[in-house]
Amino acid sequence: MNLRKYVVLASAAALMAGCQGNKTATNGSAYTIEGKLQNATPGQIFLFELGEQQFIARDTADISQDGTFTFQGEVTEPTLYRLGLDQQNAMMMVLENKAIKVEADARDLNATAKFENSEDSELFQQMNKMVTENRQKEMELSEQFNRAMSEGKAEEAEGYRQQYLALQKGVKDFIAKHPSSIVSAFGTLSLVNPQLDFAFADSMLALYTQHIPESKYTKTLEERLSSLRTTAIGSVAPDFKLPTPEGGEIALSSLRGKYVLIDFWASWCAPCRKENPNVVKMYNKYKDQGFEIFGVSLDQSREKWLKAIADDKLTWPQVSDLKGWESSAAQLYQVDAIPQTILLDKEGKIIAKGLRGEELEAKIASLVQ
Repeated sequence: MNLRKYVVLASAAALMAGCQGNKTATNGSAYTIEGKLQNATPGQIFLFELGEQQFIARDTADISQDGTFTFQGEVTEPTLYRLGLDQQNAMMMVLENKAIKVEADARDLNATAKFENSEDSELFQQMNKMVTENRQKEMELSEQFNRAMSEGKAEEAEGYRQQYLALQKGVKDFIAKHPSSIVSAFGTLSLVNPQLDFAFADSMLALYTQHIPESKYTKTLEERLSSLRTTAIGSVAPDFKLPTPEGGEIALSSLRGKYVLIDFWASWCAPCRKENPNVVKMYNKYKDQGFEIFGVSLDQSREKWLKAIADDKLTWPQVSDLKGWESSAAQLYQVDAIPQTILLDKEGKIIAKGLRGEELEAKIASLVQ
């Protein structure tokens, strides 16, 4: 599993304490949510807006003895919200200025929510169900793939990999069918890795720009992809120069004329260190056939960086500015998880991203033949 930088959401108590009520609008453009919960007890239900990095508490409503509740307010544009009894028991919906009805079982809001007069909310439920079902299948396929690989059953492993890719394609097909919905735009933002699937994300952005140009989700996707365009597959890799262990500097462009694997790693990254023996074997096999690796460490300790290079017997060029996640190269290439690999052709053009293990070696073998 890749190591990632996570944003920690505020606790439910903190969110509720920061409630900012969306009270009834006075200009005639407003929403109402009329809810009915089965198996509910009198209490409160909370309305949260999905912000950029966390849910923002917006309003509360009392749940009556018969399980009914009502929210009233105004939104500036269709936006994803969460209705919840607590932090775990909640359902997502798209809130817009219209009269919306919702029914659910209080024992499991997410699994039982049904909406009336909110097509986007129903669409979100469909997407959420698909993703939830896929998650379990993906875990099973991942285990089967790893087992097959460990047993040397390459053909069987490839079959599992194709099934995994088919599940991902199903989600993308769903997203592509609804280009005028903010649910689709949110799905592209949250479920599609633009580093690995830039072309698809960019094609969807073109549709969102046409159908929902003013949506915050369209604008966020546009900003995200804009920063990735220079490092998208098919682009010439941006050049950079960083210090070497010996105290000099090496520029990426100095390796032109070879197939180059930019390998972002760190001494503290357990998955990176676990992968290194396989990379060493691959490097020794192909280094005399026009293949080179350019290791970029996200370390901060020079001593630990040098020790890891020696311990893992990494003989290819290594560089680091010892700034951790603030590494200028990592920021240039929008790296937010390691290990991360970027493969370049002999002219310095990016031809693949995120390849590891058998998939990486198969790609290198096909290039140097």
